[in-house]
Amino acid sequence: MHLSWKGCAVFMTTGALQRKSRSKNMTMENYSECISVSANPEAAYHALTQGIAQWWTKPDHPIAKVGDRAKFTFPPGKSYWTFEAVTLIPGERVEMKCVEALHLHEGQPREIEQEWLGTKVIWQIWREGDRTEIALEHIGLKPELLCYDICRQGWDFFFADSLKAYLDTGIGKPHTGN
Repeated sequence: MHLSWKGCAVFMTTGALQRKSRSKNMTMENYSECISVSANPEAAYHALTQGIAQWWTKPDHPIAKVGDRAKFTFPPGKSYWTFEAVTLIPGERVEMKCVEALHLHEGQPREIEQEWLGTKVIWQIWREGDRTEIALEHIGLKPELLCYDICRQGWDFFFADSLKAYLDTGIGKPHTGN
């Protein structure tokens, strides 16, 4: 299991940390998840900014400073999301806002295309003992959205599986278009 059973803190929109129980039930409206990895906080920060292609999908530009924009596509389809870096604190926090969205998913209604527009993805990073904890909160990705189940499954895979593998072993499971 990817959660630290000592208790993995989840970053809240208020900025406060709240302990997450051993249960996988989400107690927050926004999608949230937390992983515990062996890499240090600086490596985690790098993976969330300039190393995203190693565990999620290849952006058109790296995220290096506040204001940078990166477009994330998922070939061979036409879905994409463009994020702008809002807050970057090396080794501690990455916050990006979705400024452009086109989510196309076969069998899903057109209304999902823009559901991520204006949402924020926040990663909070901290050291706990000899492990690094990373909390993800996708503000605006809520259960009432039509894309919620698909997007939750996507984040569960790319964040909780692929990013964790990348930071623990050096080998992630990014989207390749195959």
